[in-house]
Amino acid sequence: MGQRIVLAIVLAFIVSSCERKAEGQTVAVVNNEEITAADLNAELASANLSATAATKEARNAALQRLINRRLLEQQARSDGIDKSPDFLNQQRRQTENLLINMLVSRQVNTTQLPTPAQITQYEATHPEIFGKREIWTLDQIVYPLPKDAALVAKLAAAKTLDQVTQALTAAGIQFTRATRKIDSALIPPDNFAQITALQPGEPFIVTGPGKAVASAITAREPAPLPEDKARQIALEGIRRDQINKFLNDRLKSLKASAKIQYQPGFAPAKGS
Repeated sequence: MGQRIVLAIVLAFIVSSCERKAEGQTVAVVNNEEITAADLNAELASANLSATAATKEARNAALQRLINRRLLEQQARSDGIDKSPDFLNQQRRQTENLLINMLVSRQVNTTQLPTPAQITQYEATHPEIFGKREIWTLDQIVYPLPKDAALVAKLAAAKTLDQVTQALTAAGIQFTRATRKIDSALIPPDNFAQITALQPGEPFIVTGPGKAVASAITAREPAPLPEDKARQIALEGIRRDQINKFLNDRLKSLKASAKIQYQPGFAPAKGS
């Protein structure tokens, strides 16, 4: 009898010791799962609020969002979703992205800021964004991609949009025509150089999934950037180029030392 009483007391102690309480760094407990002050601070940060500047109402609202997500997460686990192949695949992909982003952040944080000379050089090599930035008015024709190679060549050789419409009409291909504006800063540097070298009214064609767009510039409005904004954009562009170079160099090194096996038919083409 005495042993049973002792055992009951021990079990009661074990159960009570496993019961988490909302105290110290634990701001809430949801079905015995803790939500910590660090969790709350991260939630506030995601809403662009600091833990010290946030009002009581903002903290309470953030905590309720955490509790709501925790309850829904618990329900999903109860339904076995966390064991499904789809969840596991997406979880692995998100983990990969998080790790890669943190790898990049570590590299960026240890890279020296660009010098004024580097910023000036970047602006000079990207005229479409800085010194020669313009807002273009485009006359555009949108049409489905032709399968006839001869027609594709004829469209590529067209010197005016009227020639494009005539070729499409003769081939029985329907199209739509519209006008739009575009910032030259959105044009890749190589394409910008090619487009600005065209004769006035000469079209350029951009292809996409299942369709093509023939465009001709009908008006150009200079849109230079203020000096402070230009500097910020240049800094971001240099950092982006640094990140791309870092990733490409690191991948080249990793692939050179990695052992990668492909199932027949899945290997990349030689020289690619």
